Amino acid sequence: ILPALWELLLSEDGGAQGSLGACKGLRAPPQAADKSESGTLEGEEFVLFYKALTEREEVLSLFQAFSEDGKKLTLLELVDFLRQEQLEDEGTEELAMELIDKYEPSETARARHALSADGFLMYLCSPEGSIFNPRHRGLWQDMTQPLCHYFISSSHNTYLIEDQIRGQSSIEGYIRALKRGCRCLEVDCWDGPNGEPMVYHGHTFTSKIPFREVVSTLGKYAFQTSPYPVILSLENHCSMEQQEVLAQQLRDILGEQLLTATIDGRVPTQLPSPEELKHKILLKGKKIGRLEDVLDGPGDEAPDVSDDDNGAEAEEERRRMKVGGPGWGPGGAEPPDTAKDKESLAQALSDCVVYCKSVSFRGFQEARSHSRPSEISSLAEAKARKLIRDAGNDFVRHNAWQLTRIYPSGMRTDSSNYSPQEMWNAGCQIVALNFQTAGTEMDLCDGLFSQNGRCGYVLKPPFMRDEGTLFNPTEPGTREGPGPVTLTIQVISGQQLPKVANSKDGAIIDPLVRVEIHGVPADQATPSPSPGFNPRWDETLQFQLHVPELALVRFVVEDYDKTSRNDFVGQFTLAFANIKPGERSLPGAVGYLRSSLWIRMWYWAEGHGARSGGGHAACPGGMQGLFCPSPWRPQAFLPTFGI
Repeated sequence: ILPALWELLLSEDGGAQGSLGACKGLRAPPQAADKSESGTLEGEEFVLFYKALTEREEVLSLFQAFSEDGKKLTLLELVDFLRQEQLEDEGTEELAMELIDKYEPSETARARHALSADGFLMYLCSPEGSIFNPRHRGLWQDMTQPLCHYFISSSHNTYLIEDQIRGQSSIEGYIRALKRGCRCLEVDCWDGPNGEPMVYHGHTFTSKIPFREVVSTLGKYAFQTSPYPVILSLENHCSMEQQEVLAQQLRDILGEQLLTATIDGRVPTQLPSPEELKHKILLKGKKIGRLEDVLDGPGDEAPDVSDDDNGAEAEEERRRMKVGGPGWGPGGAEPPDTAKDKESLAQALSDCVVYCKSVSFRGFQEARSHSRPSEISSLAEAKARKLIRDAGNDFVRHNAWQLTRIYPSGMRTDSSNYSPQEMWNAGCQIVALNFQTAGTEMDLCDGLFSQNGRCGYVLKPPFMRDEGTLFNPTEPGTREGPGPVTLTIQVISGQQLPKVANSKDGAIIDPLVRVEIHGVPADQATPSPSPGFNPRWDETLQFQLHVPELALVRFVVEDYDKTSRNDFVGQFTLAFANIKPGERSLPGAVGYLRSSLWIRMWYWAEGHGARSGGGHAACPGGMQGLFCPSPWRPQAFLPTFGI
């Protein structure tokens, strides 16, 4: 906080003083620190103001509970705190020494291996003091499993940065998605002028961009955030001539980045791993014949073009053209190909498809009878929900050996999103969302993929990687493993919670905190609102998680209003698997000031002891911001603070 606050208060001539008028946005009383009554804060006055602004009664009480003299924590006292309250049970003494060396501002105290109250607060404001397990922030999962064993960060109609009807198409959509760790992008290609294929949403008023620009952007940004493979989902509406251009541009621009052959030259019995496919771009699309025909030579039958998978564009087209029949319609299966369709794919483009051959979904039994892991089907959200409801276990088993892509309904012309959680619950890997639309759905996506180095791949739980699993997301009791987990969260207080944007001068936030569990059956609770800049709740919430491996915990802060809809202030979402129990914090950043929620968290499984902690913590840097612009703004793009 101090450097940002110092910058805010610096006078125009660069002196270490600042006008009290600059403090209006702080909603704290700097005048009390102005002992000289000069209208500015200088030297010790600034220090007094800073300490008054950051002082936390909860932290001081916690510090004194472990400090014999109330002034410092000795090495042994800090070790006791880490073990008893933070549940650090490995290398605790070494960790205590590291924390003292890293966060104690006094050289004298560091030399004596002691931590002062200021150092204690700085520790609680660090990544080590946050709710998010710092070990999970970097790459921590096994990346050598088959691709189908991972949840993959995925975007729908990536080229659009607004709505689906009149919105702008831009390469900025690809850049933003890739920088957020997205690993599956979508491109819709149509014939363009002068033999140049164009990308846009067909039969709408969206603007157009050249396919060449999309591929160049992909080549430049694909691996800046993550080294793991990118899947380019191609919706191909081009003529044979321009399909040849598509293939040529893919090969010329991407070069060796484009995967055009299996990694070992053999027919795959399972999909390769993200590790094996590092720095590779995989094309998902229709393919002529089978992969084994390419590797082993054609069989007795003439090669066929694969059925087109259930693309959103095709769904909308069918609706507009009033095409009907058994099994068709929203979320239905694709109709059989006509003779014209079977002659509509250029061989050069087909050859670019290796591990992601698009096929129509015609049932789990038929898919299993072919047993080709290199095939992938796309399903509309409504079709996926029906399969989860009617054949949940079959769906989970299917996703243990083959990829499935889910996409939004064609009726979501405003680029709204469906809940990705219900699709993850069935093991669906590629759950495509409209990244340009902020809201709860994208908060869940960002929350799940904020772990594992933000690489865009998250390993599914073991019971979802077993082809013989009994798990059914609609029947949580089918999960193999320990019993339900009881999660208890005590929401203690908030610090420096900001006013809602465009609020009146002098307005004070009336904050309300809601804790949501997203997974199998969701629970949510709401502590009573408490007005003020630094509110205090001391509310305890308890949840029973039947499948904790799939659970996401979302904290939402709103400005409570008795007469109208509450105003959104901020949120923070993370996977239950990434939670550190104990005295923890939810981080955030608004302007120059840090905002935080202080919580105490513990959990236990049936038949096991509690993982518990004490009471209060503060705001670390280096994570996604808790407080960010309202997600309900049109075309809002949520920023990420930290890493």
